[in-house]
Amino acid sequence: MVHENLILYITPEKFLVEPVGNYDELLIIDRTSREISLQRNQGQIPPSATSQSICGVMGTIYLIGGPYLIVITKKANVGAINGQSIWRIEDTDVIPYARTMLHLTDEQVQYNKNYISMVYAVLKTPHFYFSYTYDISHSLQRLHNTSPDFVQMPLFQRADQKFIWNSHIMRDFLAQQELQNYWLPVVHGFIAIKQCLLNQKSFSWILISRRSCLRAGTRLFMRGLDAEGQAANFVETEQIVECDGSKSSFVQTRGSIPLFWNQLPNLKYKPRPALNNYNHLDGFQRHFDNQIFNYGPQIIVNLIDHKGAENTLEKALAETVSSSGNSNIKYESFDFHHECRKMRWDKLSILIDRVRQDLLDMGYFMMLRDGSVPIVQEGVFRTNCIDCLDRTNVVQSLLARESLQLQMQRLGILNQGQKVGNQPHFEYIYKNTWADHADIISIQYAGTGALKTDFTRTGKRGKQGLMKDGVNSVVRYFKNNFSDGFRQDSIDLFLGNYQVDESEGVTKPCPLREQKDLKYSALPIIMLLAIAMCFLSFLIPSILNYETLLFVMFWFGMVLATFIVIMYYGTEFVDYPKLQDVRSIRMKHE
Repeated sequence: MVHENLILYITPEKFLVEPVGNYDELLIIDRTSREISLQRNQGQIPPSATSQSICGVMGTIYLIGGPYLIVITKKANVGAINGQSIWRIEDTDVIPYARTMLHLTDEQVQYNKNYISMVYAVLKTPHFYFSYTYDISHSLQRLHNTSPDFVQMPLFQRADQKFIWNSHIMRDFLAQQELQNYWLPVVHGFIAIKQCLLNQKSFSWILISRRSCLRAGTRLFMRGLDAEGQAANFVETEQIVECDGSKSSFVQTRGSIPLFWNQLPNLKYKPRPALNNYNHLDGFQRHFDNQIFNYGPQIIVNLIDHKGAENTLEKALAETVSSSGNSNIKYESFDFHHECRKMRWDKLSILIDRVRQDLLDMGYFMMLRDGSVPIVQEGVFRTNCIDCLDRTNVVQSLLARESLQLQMQRLGILNQGQKVGNQPHFEYIYKNTWADHADIISIQYAGTGALKTDFTRTGKRGKQGLMKDGVNSVVRYFKNNFSDGFRQDSIDLFLGNYQVDESEGVTKPCPLREQKDLKYSALPIIMLLAIAMCFLSFLIPSILNYETLLFVMFWFGMVLATFIVIMYYGTEFVDYPKLQDVRSIRMKHE
């Protein structure tokens, strides 16, 4: 079991971590030699040490300034699963081993500050979760299928590593088995635990989404598959019901279109997606071999458009599924935008009707209070749109409701003939939780709340929801083009996809160094100046004459000319990641 309450003592030479309770031990980290040891508590804590309560250790990250200890300083209780508490991280602290930065040059100090800001950017992204006693990285069905030896393993070692976001930064601690009571696995995603009452029956309704740390990234910089078949934006979502000691679970997955493709930002509102010149069938098979091994037969629900830019991806995916000849994969393509045009979202029932028999055949996992398992889930829906966010979340919530209807009837929560959708209080909780889930997953990936959540919350699509979607779309545009490079770098740094060399800025060049041509600052300034002069021409009272008209036309021409040049060199003005050259990767694949 992982220690729950800790006190961190800081001296100039050491970090000392003391578990609160009847533990005769101290975790000691030497700030100079960087050695970590577990010792008996024999009064090593000096009276002059500063102290603070912490909730756990996330790990250590190495930057130019040396190692930094990352600790959890504040947590919030989300609820309980199987009687065991689940916590959300509310605040963290990043503490340097080095007492000063005097050993760094001025340039290195600035680079180091940038790296620290990246670490905080990840830590401030909602939401990270953990439990001291419960393995939240596995579904109920996977936990049931484990051996007694597996259950005896430390939480971190038995966790599904693709959902553990602090594996890289915990590596110094994982190297020493005696430190296992300090190994705290942390997942990223969404967890909601709701206590509900229906027909005088009390039950817990739980929604968990586990975001994969493999091929993690931002909306436009991380698309499709990598060489190992890992899909971008892969999320496992589990819906759990606990009632009178019995439990049921329904799992779905989402992930980027399982082909080699990119959609890199270039200042256009919707950059055109492009298929890379790779063996798509090979990557597809690698991906689904892994998915079938973990989840069983796959039903791909593809929600992208059947015309326009997305159509190329739809055709390629349909052809790849057909070429694979895999009987464990079924392809269900549904043109969401076309079918639901003019806000006819009731037409989503067409899709649900098409896959209802698949859902019945797939089943769900259920374990009764006596430990018997009358039914298991055999297969999974793998849903995607272009981003795996907005359309995907809407459809996943509908599929989850269909399964929930079956589970609640079998658990005796719903009486004969009752429908989940006709229970006003529970339906309010259900819809709003799925909408909150959509917003959080979208913020993690795209930087804004989700689109189309008004339908998820109310069951209707309205003009107010359209306006909100418009605002979110504009914010997404600016973030995708002008700040997502930093966010992508932050994720790559935190997950260890890029590892900092302490000699960066001295004997080794630092990738954060800006080397932009003069035009990249001059052109936007010229365009803003030209726009200002155009407005000035109309604001200052003057006689409209030939000279005034020429003045206005000149500055308008400058606006148009600089705009055309900027759009032509669009990718050069985008905030691209610096720690990994995604543009050269794209060129290599094409």
